[in-house]
Amino acid sequence: QVQLVESGGGLVQTGGSLRLSCTASGRAFNTVNMAWFRQALGKEREFVAFISWTGGNIFYADSVKGRFTVSRDNAQSTGYLTMNNLKPDDTAVYYCAAAIQYNWPPTDPSTYEDWGQGTQVTVSS
Repeated sequence: QVQLVESGGGLVQTGGSLRLSCTASGRAFNTVNMAWFRQALGKEREFVAFISWTGGNIFYADSVKGRFTVSRDNAQSTGYLTMNNLKPDDTAVYYCAAAIQYNWPPTDPSTYEDWGQGTQVTVSS
């Protein structure tokens, strides 16, 4: 089991940037695969990005390719989602999630065992 806490959300204008952090405790972070999901009001939870425990496998949703970058620092037990050129459609609660194993593509939220509490990202027009 790993406990995850997100931070870094906030209000930003269209075209701006934010970096979300996901700090882990419990199970060693370097042994779990990590993904980011988001859920907009009234919408289904949506996959955003994935990074394997070694960082060797990365996968992005088409909607964020070229704008978002997923990374991790296992020594600090922290994952990051760097978001650039934000758009109003990016407005959502963003969650990090951890999985011992993953499918390919790693986009199914039901395959993740542990979730953070979420952090709100609001992009104004």
